[in-house]
Amino acid sequence: MAMQNRSDSDASGRLLLIDRDGAQAQLIADTLAQYLDQTASITVVSGGKPAVDMLRDQTFDIVLADLSSLGDLAEHSDDAVLRLVRMARGALLVALSDGISVSSAVGAMRAGAHDYVAKPINGPTMAARIGELAQRHGKCRSLGIEACGNAGRSDFAGFIGASSAMQFVYEQIGRIAASSAPVFITGESGTGKDVCAEALHAKGHRAGKRLVAINCAAIPRDLMESELFGVARGAFTGAHEDRKGAAELADGGTLFLDEVGEMDLSLQSKLLRFLQTGTLSRVGEAGVRQVDVRVICATNRNPMQMIAEKKFREDLFYRLHVLPIHLPPLRQRPTDIMVLARHFLTRYAAEENKSFTAYSNEVAGMLTSAEWPGNVRQLQNLVRRLVVLFDGGEITAQMLSAADIESRGIAPAPAAQLRSDRRPAILPMWQQEQRIIEDAIASFDGNISLAAAALEISPSTIYRKRQGWTELATAS
Repeated sequence: MAMQNRSDSDASGRLLLIDRDGAQAQLIADTLAQYLDQTASITVVSGGKPAVDMLRDQTFDIVLADLSSLGDLAEHSDDAVLRLVRMARGALLVALSDGISVSSAVGAMRAGAHDYVAKPINGPTMAARIGELAQRHGKCRSLGIEACGNAGRSDFAGFIGASSAMQFVYEQIGRIAASSAPVFITGESGTGKDVCAEALHAKGHRAGKRLVAINCAAIPRDLMESELFGVARGAFTGAHEDRKGAAELADGGTLFLDEVGEMDLSLQSKLLRFLQTGTLSRVGEAGVRQVDVRVICATNRNPMQMIAEKKFREDLFYRLHVLPIHLPPLRQRPTDIMVLARHFLTRYAAEENKSFTAYSNEVAGMLTSAEWPGNVRQLQNLVRRLVVLFDGGEITAQMLSAADIESRGIAPAPAAQLRSDRRPAILPMWQQEQRIIEDAIASFDGNISLAAAALEISPSTIYRKRQGWTELATAS
């Protein structure tokens, strides 16, 4: 017997869920319905044979099949999946299972399933997985999945990238943007910490107010307090009038403290008091002023190391480190490199009024395999340099070599140039493991289930480790 959440007559997207456990099936359907277009429909059937009968007469965009519910269709789940694939007529098939089994994942993939997901189902994660599949197979419009809009988008509040690593960042931003709690952004230089701060502000309820950014590393220490908290008239020579600081200017909005670890320790104590009380005093002023701001801070350094070196107050760190976001380096999301490169090429070619067609296959391979120590900013500068230096056409390896003035990141140094008496840097075990797993995910175009099967681990292990890497990157 089939159950439907919405009528077929007005459905813009159609999903078929196969699960013999009616209560669990309805829970999955209700969970997914929160992330689908309001006119989409979810049909639930209890076994493989009813599903085949329905597929024979109707067309669906997605088929979610619990492997344990297909016993009436074939003795082996692989054969049942194969039959469903043949009957689905172009629908995306996602295999579901209560058990975390590599052999089941491999078998389902070999039989033609597009993805494999272990139960219990997490709504946002499942929607993101379906969104990635829909993006890859051109079904975004019909399904109307929110996560699909993020997958591969180049306009997510200024971010560019459709990798699973960036999908996780987008999900974090979406969840915490509405909060007023402090956000602590970490990431290497050039990963887009300022873009992240702007996205959090733009998607939050303070978007109608100002976002005021202050670079703590670019302002001399003796001027930092007045820049942050303002100056009262007559406070010092040259202070001819009252002047608001960044915190007051951001009242009602967001205060972004970039490179917060560079702030002088004496000022850190005043910042801590401001965060605790919501009040400030301008330099040279006795009274206090009430200010309502959301504080977002960022650093490209290891905050725990700064604390150990007595350069950053531990109590301030824990006051700021309420909602952490870590931005992955570009080398850990290689599938985004050419997406970014093409975007920058189109953008700067239009600005310079030049016509560039594409990157050669050789150049694409060089860019994708590069380390990018300067991350997105380095790639952006390189593409802009290419556009300025050359007239147009296809980007060749010779053009790339001429434009790569940094001479690093695009290709590793020849072994002969390495000093024989220097040992190569050894990365921590978790970082080496992270690189192996992320490379595997990139090799399968972001498909975590296939990557897990190739690595002979479970998909849930990858999700668990990725969460752990985020915590390590922000606190280790």
